[in-house]
Amino acid sequence: MAIKVAFIGAGSVGFTRGLFRDILSVPEFKDTEFALHDINQRNLDMVARLCEKDLRTNALPAKLTTTLDRRRAVAGADYIISCVRVGGLEAFATDIDIPLKYGVDQCVGDTLCAGGIMYAQRTIAALLDFCKDMSEVSAPGCLFINHSNPMAMNTWACNKYGHGVRTVGLCHGVEGGHWMIAHALGLPREAVDIICAGINHQTWFISIKHKGEDLTGKLLEAMENNPGIMQSEKVRVDMLRRFGYFSTESNGHLSEYVPWYRKRPEEIEQWIDLGSWINGETGGYLRVCIEGRNWFEHDFPNWMAAPPWTFRPEDRGMEHGSHIIEGLETGRIYRGHFNVVNRGCITNLPEDCIVEVPGYVDGNGMNIPIVGDLPMGCAAVCNASVNVQRMAMEAAVKGDDYLLRQAMLMDPLTGAVCNPKEISQMVDEFLVAQAQWLPQYGKAIKEAKERLEKGRAEGTLIPTKDGYKGAARLHVKTVEEMEAEAAEARRMAEAADKS
Repeated sequence: MAIKVAFIGAGSVGFTRGLFRDILSVPEFKDTEFALHDINQRNLDMVARLCEKDLRTNALPAKLTTTLDRRRAVAGADYIISCVRVGGLEAFATDIDIPLKYGVDQCVGDTLCAGGIMYAQRTIAALLDFCKDMSEVSAPGCLFINHSNPMAMNTWACNKYGHGVRTVGLCHGVEGGHWMIAHALGLPREAVDIICAGINHQTWFISIKHKGEDLTGKLLEAMENNPGIMQSEKVRVDMLRRFGYFSTESNGHLSEYVPWYRKRPEEIEQWIDLGSWINGETGGYLRVCIEGRNWFEHDFPNWMAAPPWTFRPEDRGMEHGSHIIEGLETGRIYRGHFNVVNRGCITNLPEDCIVEVPGYVDGNGMNIPIVGDLPMGCAAVCNASVNVQRMAMEAAVKGDDYLLRQAMLMDPLTGAVCNPKEISQMVDEFLVAQAQWLPQYGKAIKEAKERLEKGRAEGTLIPTKDGYKGAARLHVKTVEEMEAEAAEARRMAEAADKS
């Protein structure tokens, strides 16, 4: 069963090596052809060397090639996996630092809020180029598997404007929430059946059952009685308390998608926990990505010297991608949660938006059941984000800074913190700072630069908090500091995906 799988952004060690292992853990895929592509030769070479070491040890006939030529990588590919971060950590830093000057304090900044909106502007232009290549040179009917954030906006753009390429978006947020729910209830994860539906990173566990008993209404009490969860998940538990359903995404992620928890600097600390970046630290994900990249480059000889990974079924990770490929190619049934065009699955969200919902995969394709209405409050939270996603996605496709500014105005947290003039000036700063990654915004960038220069000369720019570090920003550790906890540094480097 020879298939070809191409990776775009293959220099991402956290995703590429893990997905490589997952696919080769399926016996029928032992002769798969892999093509790894990245624009960074050094990153690509390091990840490829790790994969080649694993492949040699497992003595499989799979073939692995690397290339800086994207069209060559996707030529003839049946499945294309994207895990790119357009602009790398340099652009990511501006997603966090520019909004901070205006008081918008983000933990992650890659899905919604000011940072997520700008991340979409950079990424969508690139993904549509990928889709054009796939439509021309990949295998007929190829499937594009997108892991890149902002998930909903990217997947929406590819399905609407991606030259007819089938696209599905994959995230592991549901799995993490599933584990936490089971832990709170004192049950094994496999004994708890869940239905989760909504939009990516704002997906709601609308049904939680154990042996047929509905435990959805008992979850709040269980979490309130768990000191660890109450320490690390204050925002998520508060949302559960007020909306009746638990949300998939981490405390830090969720806190920046809604207008209530990060709009006043003096209140942020009461809603977060600095025990882990993902619980709400200012710029937390940026910090661990920088540390992870630096550590991986420093520690690479030890990664090469470490025991190779094995490709046994029990070694397989939790990512959906290999299971989707297995279902489509072998006919085995897989149930997961996928990001797809709504098309009436969730009846009180727009037909054309991207929803994250249960689905089944087998030899007949990817099949999505009807969920029906979300609870009214949950749908309202999602619809507020969908409106922002729609405008930001269309702005990225068309290079329309008018729509971009409207998306920023309507963003729940950005709008709660900033007034319209501040948002307009912030967008100008973004366009100028990220110009090299925004080819569709040529005219708008020129005009933004002229406005900023004129404002500086005339002293009419709105004052900003230059140098402001946010309510809860931590020091970026040096390699020398990380040496003291090498095992933890290695674990974080593996987890700091798409960096």
